[in-house]
Amino acid sequence: MLFWILVAALTAALAVILLYPLLRGAKAADNIRAGEAAVYRDQLRELDRDLNGGLITPEEADYARAEIGRRLIAVSADEPAETLKPARHHRFTEAFVLLVLPVLGLCLYLTTGRPDLPSQPLEARLENPGNDVAVLITKAERHLAEKPDDGKGWDVLAPIYFRTMRVNDAQLAYRNAIRLLGPSPVRLDGLAETLMAVSDGVVTEEARQVLEQSLTLEPDNPRARFYIALSMEQAGRPDEARQAFEALAKQSPADAPWLPLVNQHIAMNGGAPAGAGSVAPGANPAAPGANPAAPGNPTQQDVAAAETMNAGDRQQMIRGMVESLDAKLSEDPNNFEGWMRLVRSYAVLNDKDRAADALKRGLAAFPPPGEQGRQLLALARELGIATEGATQ
Repeated sequence: MLFWILVAALTAALAVILLYPLLRGAKAADNIRAGEAAVYRDQLRELDRDLNGGLITPEEADYARAEIGRRLIAVSADEPAETLKPARHHRFTEAFVLLVLPVLGLCLYLTTGRPDLPSQPLEARLENPGNDVAVLITKAERHLAEKPDDGKGWDVLAPIYFRTMRVNDAQLAYRNAIRLLGPSPVRLDGLAETLMAVSDGVVTEEARQVLEQSLTLEPDNPRARFYIALSMEQAGRPDEARQAFEALAKQSPADAPWLPLVNQHIAMNGGAPAGAGSVAPGANPAAPGANPAAPGNPTQQDVAAAETMNAGDRQQMIRGMVESLDAKLSEDPNNFEGWMRLVRSYAVLNDKDRAADALKRGLAAFPPPGEQGRQLLALARELGIATEGATQ
């Protein structure tokens, strides 16, 4: 009952707001000429005050009085001797506002709304959150506010914060989880990725120290090794970065999902990718990580040619491979991994304009609301590519 009372009150208030201009406009306007005459009479009285106060001379007062009197006579002579016009009512509009709009609103609510649905305050939703991530996060935050030393709670909440791009909250959660539960490769890698997200994809010195700590716990940790190699690349040390990426490629299985990205960075730093011709011992050449036919991956001929080139020619060859990938994606845009490689390739080549254009085209094929679109946006932020106009 309270709900319907509120609905009726809001409807009445809205009707008053809509009808007020109509009712006000329906009143007869005051006679404009009468207003002008009153102004001239006020001017005559003000003229007498100025004369008595010695502000003007009698000659000036006579001249001004004559001019004001002439205008007053002209206005008085033109005053219409007709009665005021009767008020004009907007009958149809008033009926529409009072009757049709409320009926339409009620019908729309009865069709699309749920008047039979009971109210569900926040406490009830927290007890039964279902699949609502926002409510789950709120529930976890309330629990941690009461028990801030629950390390497992921080450990669970940290990656959720990171996936929802609440990177500052994720950083705090990872630090609390490490403080309470101790360091682990997963927690340290998560903290490092959060620090990189805060710094727009740059592997900062603090992030690098966290990654090195992760490697002391798990020396073969591919994620930590990749980011450390990336830090060398970002610091302008291509030879060290290439060697680090090559070492990571040698230790990776042939079907490792990160191998195409590692091969790409090897090529960007002047090396020969290990995905097409130089497959790790015992690897399957047909595995996804070593598929030479995949868009953007070098062919065996490319690898052989790269081995005989100097650094300048190899860089030119790499740019040609990137442009070839760009052309293939223009013909067939439904290749998510290809767009990821293309955006990163242009960024590594320091061609931010083309990287932004590739991001925009990739988001046209994989819109941001989807998981793949969010990954493209996350990659852009990691590489420092502007995303403001990419989603339009």
